[in-house]
Amino acid sequence: MDYRKFMEEFLEKNKEEFNQISDEIWGYAEPRFREYKSSKLQQEYMEKAGFSVKADLAGEETAFIAEYGSGKPVIAFLGEFDSLSGLSQEADVPEHCPVEPNGEGHGCGHNLLGTAALAATVALKAYMEENGLGGTIRYYGCPAEENAGGKAYLVRDGYFNDCDIALTWHPGTMNRVTGSGSLANFRVFYTFHGLSSHAAGAPHLGRSALDAVELMDVGVNYLREHVISDARIHYAITNPGGTAPNVVQSEAQVLYAMRAPKVSQVKELYERIGKIAQGAALMTETTVDIKQVAAYSDYIGNDTIAAQLGENLKYYLPSYTEEEKAYAQKFKEVITDLDKANLRSQAIRVFGREVGLQEYEKPIFESIAPYVSASVGGGSTDVGDVSWVVPTGQFGTACWAAGTAGHSWQVVAQGKSSIAHKGMLTAAKVLASTGYEFLTNPELVEKAKKTWLENLDGETYPNPLPPEAKPELW
Repeated sequence: MDYRKFMEEFLEKNKEEFNQISDEIWGYAEPRFREYKSSKLQQEYMEKAGFSVKADLAGEETAFIAEYGSGKPVIAFLGEFDSLSGLSQEADVPEHCPVEPNGEGHGCGHNLLGTAALAATVALKAYMEENGLGGTIRYYGCPAEENAGGKAYLVRDGYFNDCDIALTWHPGTMNRVTGSGSLANFRVFYTFHGLSSHAAGAPHLGRSALDAVELMDVGVNYLREHVISDARIHYAITNPGGTAPNVVQSEAQVLYAMRAPKVSQVKELYERIGKIAQGAALMTETTVDIKQVAAYSDYIGNDTIAAQLGENLKYYLPSYTEEEKAYAQKFKEVITDLDKANLRSQAIRVFGREVGLQEYEKPIFESIAPYVSASVGGGSTDVGDVSWVVPTGQFGTACWAAGTAGHSWQVVAQGKSSIAHKGMLTAAKVLASTGYEFLTNPELVEKAKKTWLENLDGETYPNPLPPEAKPELW
């Protein structure tokens, strides 16, 4: 049987199993490095499916690799299953309705992301067994993509060193293959230490750590005028030093995220912001501890892999029922006013004017967006770290109503819908078929490696994590 038809029939036959896995992970809604139930569920499924499983990798208790086969090539499928804080939401309800106030929710669709990659690996194994194919396939269960960059630790500890091709996807509002261009990203804590005192009785004896945090933030805000236009700097005060205004705060802390198109540019930002922190400490006669806790490298796309993904995405592109379109329309109507204002221009920019205006009117984007080999994206992903050491391909499918913003309660609400399941299954079919094409075609693998080396242009993995960094809760 043709491999594409096989993947389609296998995945359609078993789709209820995969839908259930995705929905269970949606319900667990576990944050970074605490995806215990989600990871266990997938590990147990892969063991029953005949894969050998290694877990607790690179200091990440919830990381695992499920492997089948032997020899070359080694094809890696990347999955995720962590949630986001503050996005708890009832399913299928087009209004903000948290299940648990300030609870966790899958606002980036990682319940779908990991399940599709897992399903693709299982489908490809079934085809390999039926046809006696050699080579090795792996499903990587990757924790903590959000806020911690879990894949960077796996890369640093060598778990991708023998891989030939890596494939992944991401749920979203559009069907498109991803080119180069995510933002490199550091996460850094600045903890200031001062002296407490009575703010009225003896203010001259105190040295305020909170003053230092505020002065640092002011300094960084002035820095924004003097950085490259594609840089992004965000912060959150994680410890204001207490809630008593009549006590001079002896400790305060701020967490910074700094982004730029290249790791080298983020390193420069990191050094400049560090000087501002030291200056704030000097002005307030406090001290500051600087601790980098996460790093994401920029994503290196691959036109060779992208071409295969694009052909398979075109082959498997889904259609939607009238009920699904009506469901999506309800959610399209509750996106924010800012997202509504941006939607038309976004559709035109991505699809071109003629197709974009047609897509803009639909509740779900149904066309495939033209492939762009390289651009500067607004977000960050630890898939970038993998792409520096393995030729990597990535794409997206429409799983939510048009205009739905990532990291929102609207994403969580749509996370168990038939539209989300359909996008997930489409992604699994694309991944499985593309994996087969590289598994069975050594020349295609070599072409992808050549493309990868050309894109690197002599550079090597920047390894942005400091040697002392380790996966941890914070």
